Amino acid sequence: MFGYWWDCKMIEREEIQDIVRGYDKITIGSLGSHSALDICRGAKEEGFKTIVVCQKGRERTYDFYYKTRGDVGVVDETIILDKFSEITKPHILEELNKRQCIFLPHRSFEVYVGYENIEREFRVPLFGSRGMLRAEERNVEKNQYWLMDKAGIPHPRVFKDPSEIDKLVLVKANEAERKYERAFFLCSSPEEFEEKSEDLIRRGVITEEGLKGAVIEEFAVGAQVNFNYFYSPLDERLELLGTDMRRQTNLDGILRLPAYQQNEVLKYVDLKAIEAGHVACTIKESLLEQVFELGERFVQVSKEEYPPGIIGPFALQATFVPGPPKEKALVFDISLRVQGSPGTKFTPYSGYLHRKEISVGRRIAMEIKRAQEERRLTEIVT
Repeated sequence: MFGYWWDCKMIEREEIQDIVRGYDKITIGSLGSHSALDICRGAKEEGFKTIVVCQKGRERTYDFYYKTRGDVGVVDETIILDKFSEITKPHILEELNKRQCIFLPHRSFEVYVGYENIEREFRVPLFGSRGMLRAEERNVEKNQYWLMDKAGIPHPRVFKDPSEIDKLVLVKANEAERKYERAFFLCSSPEEFEEKSEDLIRRGVITEEGLKGAVIEEFAVGAQVNFNYFYSPLDERLELLGTDMRRQTNLDGILRLPAYQQNEVLKYVDLKAIEAGHVACTIKESLLEQVFELGERFVQVSKEEYPPGIIGPFALQATFVPGPPKEKALVFDISLRVQGSPGTKFTPYSGYLHRKEISVGRRIAMEIKRAQEERRLTEIVT
């Protein structure tokens, strides 16, 4: 039904738009990890079929526990692969397109499929900004720091070389085994950087190559909050869906201990900040103007530098630091796709606009449904 050509060229948006012009019975799809259940529930609430592409050994969550059975469950269909990366095989792409699939990218999709494959081989319509996904990484030319500088979004100072370190910094280097996770360590001088990094390399936590690509960032002490946004191309409007904060292992466990016990524990274990979940939280209303301004700045720079710009969900991860004159948000990370926080629904911000609490997954499905009804699907896919 659909033809594919494998010549390693970047997928043009026009190719994807041609595919969705023929859609009349849309299926919303995702990779079986990260936010797939939130995406599927939102899709079902808006009347769409759902499909999840799973990896063997990790499929039961989607293929059994949350599989649609009558009036329960949210996953209508699964495709089970030996490895997630096999999703770009021609016969899998053909199956997805046969089901008129609109696919949702999230962090696991980026990590397991890879940017090259997403940009050059995954010829399935994405709800989101295919060409921007790579900008999350710090080692690309127009990365998130570049975008923040261009947009005037404040972020912690980034040090280009360890010799510049003159204050407390947080060093973020890819782990040796799980390259998609980062190891963190604190230091306040070039000498301390060398001492701690050599120790981590010697113990196999990071590699010399990983250290070369490490980000050295000023350590900003404040209240961390993720701003979970949605930009609607149909309305040309920015929405704040909700706010949350991360639960991280083993950082959370260490922080629950008294200070003297923390010091003892850190003699024997490495501090890690691997995401284990999220907690819904709120911010005071006097800070909302600032939150919206940061989001608007990012939307504008995304349109200028990565046209058509951001589509749908994205997040700015920030720390509120004290004034004067008042609290200021420093953004230390950006998510350019579905955020990893189903708890967003349980904050009041989407309700203030829509008069009902809406999850990220449902807001996505609402936009797709409207685009289909108004024959504007070509405006929301890449």
